[in-house]
Amino acid sequence: MTTIAIAPEALSATITKVLGDLARAVTVQHGEVTVEVSAANYLAAMKKLHTAPGCQFEQLMDLCGVDYSAYKDIGTNGLRYAVVSHLLSISLNQRVRVRTFCANDDFPTIDSVSEVWAGANWFEREAFDLYGIVFEGHSDLRRILTDYGFIGHPFRKDFPLSGHVEMAYDAEQRRVIYQPVTIEPREITPRIIREDNYAGLH
Repeated sequence: MTTIAIAPEALSATITKVLGDLARAVTVQHGEVTVEVSAANYLAAMKKLHTAPGCQFEQLMDLCGVDYSAYKDIGTNGLRYAVVSHLLSISLNQRVRVRTFCANDDFPTIDSVSEVWAGANWFEREAFDLYGIVFEGHSDLRRILTDYGFIGHPFRKDFPLSGHVEMAYDAEQRRVIYQPVTIEPREITPRIIREDNYAGLH
């Protein structure tokens, strides 16, 4: 039996009622519902979205970090790091996006939701690895994509394109070693063709 998806406006009204003061904003854009919550209310809001009648988001589809420092409308005036989650209700055939900004740009932290959705475990480890967002209460928060000795967080906007260190095999020591990057940084400028009659165009 297929459940007919509820209209985004109706879902927005339901979530607004369920979350109350826990939500900063609930908006509908392009047929999708987005909920904004503060870091302080994040875990409580996610628990309600998981179990409350009319919500029942049983599945966490995705969770990722975002570095807004280079975004014109947000990065220049607001907080830098956000966690964005996409939730799915299989029983009610509906989806919602939840966005939460971490309160401290120098040491971004937020509660883990792995106790609510077990699948958050690896998603949160990925966001920690790539953005340096610390998920408090996570049972095993360590890198998942980069090497254990990796320095920095490669999806941050200020991370250098060439990285900080490189790995190489040392024949004398007969082991892999880490050393400062030896690649010279360079700017890649695309070639611009300025011929007056390029490809027959006038």
